[in-house]
Amino acid sequence: MKSKSLVFGAALGVAGLLAQPVLASELLIGSTSSASSHYGYFVAATRVINENAEGVSAMVVETGATVDNLRRLSREQVDLGLVTTNIGYQAYKGLNDFEGRPVQTKLLWVYTVAPQNVVMRSDAGVTQLEELNAVRLNPGIRGSATEATSEAVFRALGIAPEFVSGSTADVVASVKDNRIAGYVKSGVGNKLDGSSLDIATFTDVNVLDLSDAQIATLRETMPDVGIVSVPAGAGPGIEAYDTWAFAVGVAARANLDEETAYRITKAINENVGPQAAAFGALEGQNIAEMTMQQGTFPLHPGALRYYREIGQDVPSRLIAE
Repeated sequence: MKSKSLVFGAALGVAGLLAQPVLASELLIGSTSSASSHYGYFVAATRVINENAEGVSAMVVETGATVDNLRRLSREQVDLGLVTTNIGYQAYKGLNDFEGRPVQTKLLWVYTVAPQNVVMRSDAGVTQLEELNAVRLNPGIRGSATEATSEAVFRALGIAPEFVSGSTADVVASVKDNRIAGYVKSGVGNKLDGSSLDIATFTDVNVLDLSDAQIATLRETMPDVGIVSVPAGAGPGIEAYDTWAFAVGVAARANLDEETAYRITKAINENVGPQAAAFGALEGQNIAEMTMQQGTFPLHPGALRYYREIGQDVPSRLIAE
């Protein structure tokens, strides 16, 4: 017969195990095309999570970026994913392409603001956005926020390019071969994306500038996107220009457990160095402050707990009702 002390000790052991938080395991993180510099960021961020979020294991997967990730998150095919703040807001509110079928993902962090650059071969002879009518142009990789936003911007401005779909690698090859005149690609801070710089090594490029009238139109009709001024030097020979922009962050599926979200958010915020090494626009940035300033839809409860814990004044728009 077992002694009472042994039985009591065993019971305490079981109770202790039951008291431990149950963490999600083998998380999948949806990113974007592997040809994008944002994919490199997600490789680094995943490594940070695996090395610093105790009990959490994650793996990055290549996807079609924001819209694709939101669909995968809603079907629980991925656990976390790259999401731009404008499309994330629309999905959460059930607007535009998500009308009648909102996606209740929750924000974890924001890591950059992404200017949307209309990069053209200089020999295409296109120097203004309004000259893009009937010009072969890729609006962004299929399923991405860049694609959805670019198409909405051109509609708002009354401009009708001949849109050509494709992956980043396919599009870059097509621009180099002069099969299409250009494409719309997210920048990295005030610099062109690596794929755009790659094109610039083969042929001269220019970036199209929003006019004052076009800026006024977008501010009136598309309040979910921002307007940014990019200084000269975004790429070789590129002059200063104005363009539309949105922030880029990471969202989690709605039912990801709170403790897992908390540990991931803590690891990301407290280990910025390796992320900045892979994604230069993060150098010197404060992820928590960027999230408070640029976030557009509610934080996951685990992320909310972390930001409050470190003293952030969380705006009401980031708190679920």
